[in-house]
Amino acid sequence: MSQGWKNLATGWLVSLIALTCVATTAQAQNLTIEITRGSDQATPIAVVPFEFSGQGGLPQDVAQIVSDDLEHSGQFSPLSRSSLVSLPSSSKDVFYDDWKRVDARYLVVGKIEPQGGQYRIQYELMDILGGKRMLGETVTSSDGNLRASAHYISDQIFEAITGIRGAFSTRIAYVSASGAGDNSRYALHVADADGYNGQQILSSDDPILSPAWSPDGKKIAYVSFESGNSAIYVQNASSGERVRLTSFRGINGAPAWSPDGRKLAMSLSKDGQPEIYVMNLASRQLTRLTNNRAIETEPDWAPDGQSLIFTSDRSGAPQLYRMSANGGQADRVTFTGSYNSDGRFSPDGKFLFMVTRDDSGYHVAKQDMDTSRVTVLTDSRWDESPSVAPNGTMVIFATQQGAQGVLGAVSSDGRASFRLPSAQGDVREPAWSPFLN
Repeated sequence: MSQGWKNLATGWLVSLIALTCVATTAQAQNLTIEITRGSDQATPIAVVPFEFSGQGGLPQDVAQIVSDDLEHSGQFSPLSRSSLVSLPSSSKDVFYDDWKRVDARYLVVGKIEPQGGQYRIQYELMDILGGKRMLGETVTSSDGNLRASAHYISDQIFEAITGIRGAFSTRIAYVSASGAGDNSRYALHVADADGYNGQQILSSDDPILSPAWSPDGKKIAYVSFESGNSAIYVQNASSGERVRLTSFRGINGAPAWSPDGRKLAMSLSKDGQPEIYVMNLASRQLTRLTNNRAIETEPDWAPDGQSLIFTSDRSGAPQLYRMSANGGQADRVTFTGSYNSDGRFSPDGKFLFMVTRDDSGYHVAKQDMDTSRVTVLTDSRWDESPSVAPNGTMVIFATQQGAQGVLGAVSSDGRASFRLPSAQGDVREPAWSPFLN
């Protein structure tokens, strides 16, 4: 067993001083995306600033948000505004040959006008090479909802071009940590997928770990040490209302929702070594799935809910195993390398994302479930806690930037990546929400 793995497992058993944990809706610092690698196969797209017919300016640059969303997906390379050949606001004003000369493959134009205390946003998407209008829609937005409207527009454009549902309107959860020693402070946050509109929903003097979204996106399960020992809670992300599910002696960790939202898999050491259990949330009945002298943790459900993946060191080092959701035999699924942990299925179940270790450190990797081929996606040294976007195109994870804990994201093909540092201290333990509507 590696020392790092041993520290992870036994660290949950450390007794901590119990202090009060308070739910709050305090505004959190936005995370700012820093692109670290762009894809050389990204599709060129031009997003023209939307024409505004009202007085003064808008509180949000809708077109810029759309452009940023598309760029952050790793699949598009927006033209800079200085490269735009004209500023049309409607498809009837578009001269396709002009945009071909600057190698734009697609073009987005739009206009915004005030209407009864709200905004009427009209946008259109053009296929430049095909010389045709692909998409057009009118969206009504309030002043405070312009960013959400921009994300919605990005989702529609992304799907129209790629055939894949956009995930720009989803959210992320993450944990921040500040201070040191007796002055340490931890907080659970939720934010838009691009790091904006962050809200602190929980604050504690004791560690918070392993946030996991319910399938309907309304609740978050997590581990808290506020009572002096680890315990698993489920909290409503909007109201702050929460309930404690487990607080057994020893480890209560790694909660994972079943796809139907009726069960929660977890790792408990109440009977000795950490084992995988499943709780029926209606009855609170626990079913033990594994029975092994090894450490069993980090469960994740297959998309069909019929099986689970989990991390175990039963082979002598952490590897990923799969078993029926009803228990029974566990089969090892990772064989490349001496360390593979924290497995997470892609939404279609075809791939398994995980943390793997080689001579240069710990990286996010992807394994094809049919061929078992493993592709390392990141080149950073201390990656952990991967979480997959609900459309399967991106993976968010925790990593290090110098001495600071930051969030990183990488496209599922490994071609594009970015980081989301915080000015408020370390950020870690990310979890990507499901689609919210």
